[in-house]
Amino acid sequence: MRSSSYAVLPARALRAAVVLTLAAGAVTVAPAAQAGTPAAQAGAPVPAPAAKPYMGWTSWSMQSSKYPGLNPDGDYSYLTEANVLKQTDALAAKLKKYGYDHVNIDAGWWRDKSWKPGFDQYARQKADPDRFPSGMKAVADRIHAKGLKAGTYLPAGLEKEAYGDGKHPIWNAEGCTTADIVYGDLRTTNGWDSAYKLDFSRPCTQKYIDSQAQLIADWGYDFLKLDGVGPGSGKSGDQYDNVADVAAWHQAIAATGRPIHLELSWSLDIGRAADWKKYSNGWRIDTDVECYCNTLVSWENSVDDRWDDTPGWTRHAGPGGWNDLDALDVGNGEMDGLTKAERQSYATLWAIAKSPLYTGDDLTRLDSYGLSLLTNREVIAVDQGAAPPARPVTASDPQQVWAAKNPDGTYTVALFNLADAPAAVTADWSTLGFTGKAAVRDLWNHENLGTYKNKITQALPAHGSRLFTVTPQGSPLTATAYEAEAPANTLSGNASVADCSACSGDRKTGNLYAGGKLRFNDVVVGRAGTYWVKVAYVSGDARSVEVSANTGGPTRHTFPSTGDWGTVATVSVPVTLKAGSNTITFDSGTGYAPDIDRIDVPQSS
Repeated sequence: MRSSSYAVLPARALRAAVVLTLAAGAVTVAPAAQAGTPAAQAGAPVPAPAAKPYMGWTSWSMQSSKYPGLNPDGDYSYLTEANVLKQTDALAAKLKKYGYDHVNIDAGWWRDKSWKPGFDQYARQKADPDRFPSGMKAVADRIHAKGLKAGTYLPAGLEKEAYGDGKHPIWNAEGCTTADIVYGDLRTTNGWDSAYKLDFSRPCTQKYIDSQAQLIADWGYDFLKLDGVGPGSGKSGDQYDNVADVAAWHQAIAATGRPIHLELSWSLDIGRAADWKKYSNGWRIDTDVECYCNTLVSWENSVDDRWDDTPGWTRHAGPGGWNDLDALDVGNGEMDGLTKAERQSYATLWAIAKSPLYTGDDLTRLDSYGLSLLTNREVIAVDQGAAPPARPVTASDPQQVWAAKNPDGTYTVALFNLADAPAAVTADWSTLGFTGKAAVRDLWNHENLGTYKNKITQALPAHGSRLFTVTPQGSPLTATAYEAEAPANTLSGNASVADCSACSGDRKTGNLYAGGKLRFNDVVVGRAGTYWVKVAYVSGDARSVEVSANTGGPTRHTFPSTGDWGTVATVSVPVTLKAGSNTITFDSGTGYAPDIDRIDVPQSS
């Protein structure tokens, strides 16, 4: 998390474009479509919010950048009605037919260019007349006229400036004032401490959220991004626990009768994933992707973080709520701040993770390569299709493979070289669960590559990737399982057996730290060779372990987080074995290793 001070950089206090969408099951009767929309004209049913990851455009990336010319009137000055409508027109003309249909207005729409806020008489945010002279409803109407959806943004809590003297009335709540909705000690909350914490034990407080939701609904917005939500957003502890706020927004949106998508931001605590899933339609799993520099993003700050941070969240994504990896800024070339290889890898991860695909680029000047990335229908289909999000099937090393099994029996397979130099990356079919031949299609290049036996190896540039559909033509993999808690194994150092209800055999070997070791004895294979050994493990954070066979030297591999200490995941690692009996050792070295549930050793190399 990049720290920021609300006093110094106030725009970051309102960092994410807000999207309001009801959580799955929040609306039992779909309200009528807004008059004038295609659904209303055709009498079509209104789709459930977040049935698929949403697609569109957000204003924040350009607002936050120091790229020359983007913010000529001071920091964050890009955000204006005129600029939003320019991007709306470009989205409708260039990207709408590919599924991009959201225009999300991010932080600052109620603040002037010196960041002074405006509120109505009921302590609700009011559009700045210079930024948005026509008002928020008129802008939403213009967006809808293009057949698109309108999104807006708010921070968690009651903004300090809205409190006033505590006597501002709450709309539609007789006798309630701003003093009646916050804690008496005026404790602050959200990721920037820019707001007073709402006290939901007081009956007036829900009324305030109801009033905000109703205002947004009356304006015709379809999406709200609620930002600075904790636990997360760089903060923890009771003061920054905004689960009650999120629940209140969920309730308030449902009461409006308008299907509004609720998106939460940023870098949320995975320990509260059940709450994010219950009350919202999407949640930012990481810090901002923007670099706050003279480009929109950079590889190191923080596009590349997503390969490490996404796997633990994967199982939480599905219809009604998705893991949000943040803006996809791959369309503007030099302004993006990335190489072509990095832009493709960025787009590849977002698609296979089934993240919302919303770009922060200037849509009026997409370059040809960027347009090809954003409009590749085969890649979009990966993001929008029925398969689950992909996960790493190999360790989180510089060269890694991610995959997901599709409903038709094919696999979506991505190869990544995250190293700073070119390298070869291999997808071995045994890591997918089969052996023999498979047909391979290159999705980025729309090309059938032919049939490959047992594996495919590709030479990739630094930070490069390939994305394939793999169609098995061989046989299911057969493997021999070896339990980590088996008495025949040898434990050293702190290593010990523990209960694990999610593990096979209800047991695992843990406490692998500071020299703790687990050695599997008598691992038998029929012939010598390199075997992709599948390791079932538990690890609440990403951890590394040294893997060796027999008397050979160890190779250190990083296992991605499984999300918590009660969930099992698998990755495969290459191990060179001899014919006959072998030992395979997992050594923590000087650090902490994941807990090991079992290994599955293929019966042939």
